[in-house]
Amino acid sequence: MDSINAIVLKPQLHEVLSLVKGFRNGVVYGTKIRFPHALVMTLLFRTGSVQDKAVAILKATKAHARGLALFVTIYKSLMLLQRRISAEGKNSDLHTFVAGFVGGWFVFGEKTSVNQQIILYLFSRIAMGLVNTVMKAGDFTAPPNSFALFAAVCWGIVMVLFRRDKSVLQDSLKSSMTYLYEDSNHWTSLKTLLWHNK
Repeated sequence: MDSINAIVLKPQLHEVLSLVKGFRNGVVYGTKIRFPHALVMTLLFRTGSVQDKAVAILKATKAHARGLALFVTIYKSLMLLQRRISAEGKNSDLHTFVAGFVGGWFVFGEKTSVNQQIILYLFSRIAMGLVNTVMKAGDFTAPPNSFALFAAVCWGIVMVLFRRDKSVLQDSLKSSMTYLYEDSNHWTSLKTLLWHNK
């Protein structure tokens, strides 16, 4: 074991082994994030046999883990390549954007339910990051109740979109809102009023 540890700790192998570890971390993180989510969502909302549900859970978990592992590998590989061909021998913001763009295009460019959830998650975090960047650069502080205003605007807009044309909303959001706001208008007995939705 000591001889293997000596090999993996060699400085000249660090860059290549960081690709291996990045791939590994993508698989582990994608599995940790997606498996519990897919398990809960499948058990709560999916119909079908136990085998169908198990297949759906494993398929979603594999897609998420594979996507993150491939993205990390492409991103880190392109950063390494750009650093090596750079006159300065170091990465720039442009290199970072190019590596992220290429990885995003090839790994997450297909519109699947898993990819769509990942991209929507990223988009919301990017929006908050950009707001924080502007505030930090201008030495602003958030006004009182700014989060409450943000929450209110978000909910006001989504409710208008749902009421006017719910087909423009993402499928899982549309389903959730239909369950909450439309299905609650209909019942045929005490049972469908309080116990079962339909």
